[in-house]
Amino acid sequence: MSGCKSDPPIVPFRGEYLILKPNKSHLVSGNIYPVPDPKFPFLGVHFTPRMDGSVWLGPNALLAFSREGYNWGDVDRGDICELARNRGLYRLMMKYWQFGLVEVMRSFSLSQQVRQLQRYVPELRVEDVTRGPTGVRAQAMGPDGALLDDFIFDGGDNTLGKKMLHVRNAPSPGATSSLAIAALVVDEVEKRFNWTN
Repeated sequence: MSGCKSDPPIVPFRGEYLILKPNKSHLVSGNIYPVPDPKFPFLGVHFTPRMDGSVWLGPNALLAFSREGYNWGDVDRGDICELARNRGLYRLMMKYWQFGLVEVMRSFSLSQQVRQLQRYVPELRVEDVTRGPTGVRAQAMGPDGALLDDFIFDGGDNTLGKKMLHVRNAPSPGATSSLAIAALVVDEVEKRFNWTN
């Protein structure tokens, strides 16, 4: 519609959260984040106290079968066909099939998810959590299967597209609220559209 490039392809990954039951919120008094694994742009499971007093645990990282695949049953044939044509995805799956299999098992097993979280909070028990919300992350992927960890600015080549700036591959949902990243986007808008303050 806007004439933007389809390269690099965007692959949907679903992240499922658990929520700490309110009577166990004393177990987590601040953010707990693991040291990131440099092979993946995913941060890994973490503990996030929220403004409403709830504590979110997770997320995991699963290939979604739809761009809006918030549940296992959300499947879109067109998106599946696009994923099947993605050679980079095949390379990623062949390289990290064990990691992917473990993530799938954790998705179905609350006890396995909790076991992973106990590395950071050993007192945590299965009965202390409930299933929480799910998000879908639009992740850009290189032809070699690498998950790209930087922003991709794109505009179309048709009349409509020349009036747009797409910010593709925001590598972290938290990045969308960063003032430094907002300044980066403003700089790109000024450059592309010859706008000045």
